[in-house]
Amino acid sequence: MIIGWPLVLLFSVMLVAALLVAAGVFTWVERRVLGFMQERLGPNRVGPFGFFQWIADTIKLLTKEDAPPAGADVAAFRLAPAMAALPTLAGFGVVAFGDGLAIASLDMGVVFVIGMLALSVYALVLGAWASRNRYALLGGLRAAAQMLAYEAFLGLSLMGVVLLAGSFAMADIVAAQQDVWFILVQPIGAVLFFIAALAAAHRLPFDLQESENDLVAGFMTEYSGMSFALFFLGEYVAILLVSALAVTLFLGGWLGPVLPGPVWFGLKVSALALVFIWVRAALPRPRYDQLIGFSWKVALPLALVNLIVTGWMVLA
Repeated sequence: MIIGWPLVLLFSVMLVAALLVAAGVFTWVERRVLGFMQERLGPNRVGPFGFFQWIADTIKLLTKEDAPPAGADVAAFRLAPAMAALPTLAGFGVVAFGDGLAIASLDMGVVFVIGMLALSVYALVLGAWASRNRYALLGGLRAAAQMLAYEAFLGLSLMGVVLLAGSFAMADIVAAQQDVWFILVQPIGAVLFFIAALAAAHRLPFDLQESENDLVAGFMTEYSGMSFALFFLGEYVAILLVSALAVTLFLGGWLGPVLPGPVWFGLKVSALALVFIWVRAALPRPRYDQLIGFSWKVALPLALVNLIVTGWMVLA
């Protein structure tokens, strides 16, 4: 844990700035990788390999008109985008990037991160309701139902790791993986957690709350400019947050040979974030009833069975 308020403040500012840049660069990486996988050109004009495209997009969004639609609840309409980005940024406050390298070392760090991920859905529902748009409202209702369904087994999928480590603290969980990463002893929990993480980050194939095929843009239909950018910032930071949580829980956190711990942590998070892009390029969207049915009928029972078996192994 970083000691002293000046250091905490400095590290917090540096972390937020790094996350903002990382989210912007991630949009460029995603477009390049999707272009490669779909046999088309990605951004390739602005800067070498189109690297500065994310800067151009940021400038465009900052200068674009951002006016609420007629009849909208203006206060709620403006509040929703900020609520989409702030919880995910706050979630990084308890992430351990290295041995002793965290803003705060909470005993319930895992619970705090899950709570911050869950709070982001309120932004989607609030923005959908405030827009006074039928497509947006349908997207908000989908987001609420999806988060309720997938939160049910998101927590259960990682309880096996908590049982094995005997702690909810990030640093303790990483320390418990000195001999073996938990993905090798909790493969079902790892797969279920990754599926739930896709839903928590609102990523394909679980982005039916903004499905352009039938809802125009869902909860973001009436948003533009910087408000639109804040929703996307929340989504991309959520990808990095769930990747960091998965690395901590299942992939040994900062543990690794030769290289410093924070470097290993960054490499693992980057590799897992690329998997999110691969899933987007490879899998189609399911029907909404299939999405919800999978959660209640398949994933939740599997998570419960995994938890029971893990508890029995710990006791035995």
